[in-house]
Amino acid sequence: MVRQCLAFADNVVVGVAENVSKTPLFTPEKRQKLAEKTLREADLDTLVNVEIIPGLLAKYCQKRGIDVIVKGVRNASDFDYESSMSQMNLHLGAPPTVFVAGRLGLAHISSSMVKEVARYGVDIFDMVNVETAAALYDVFRIKPPQARGKVIAARFDQNGK
Repeated sequence: MVRQCLAFADNVVVGVAENVSKTPLFTPEKRQKLAEKTLREADLDTLVNVEIIPGLLAKYCQKRGIDVIVKGVRNASDFDYESSMSQMNLHLGAPPTVFVAGRLGLAHISSSMVKEVARYGVDIFDMVNVETAAALYDVFRIKPPQARGKVIAARFDQNGK
């Protein structure tokens, strides 16, 4: 999705939201570092900034002068949820939202499902990068299976635009 954004935007910011209605496993700072590591592995770290978004996305966009919000959607239910969020953001003064379809074959992968299977020690190295997998196993106090080194969910290769 990041490469798709770079095709139509000069500057891309990956936002790490602080959502008070959720209880994330990691602090916003840890999530920021994991995202930065993923972008570094994909050789995108010089093209993209990862920033923590405190509070409302609409206010953050106004403050930073962001012209468009990009949201990835895997399926119709993602689109329905994000579409409603987009309308509220517009109402609050945010820029328009562009929806980018997720890659085929990855629609079943979500952060909540990855966390759930990691909790049981299942091999997640083909869904997230090695550092993210290690952080998840660590927080669940699970001995990780041996990494195979193959990453699909976080891969930003040229063919995956």
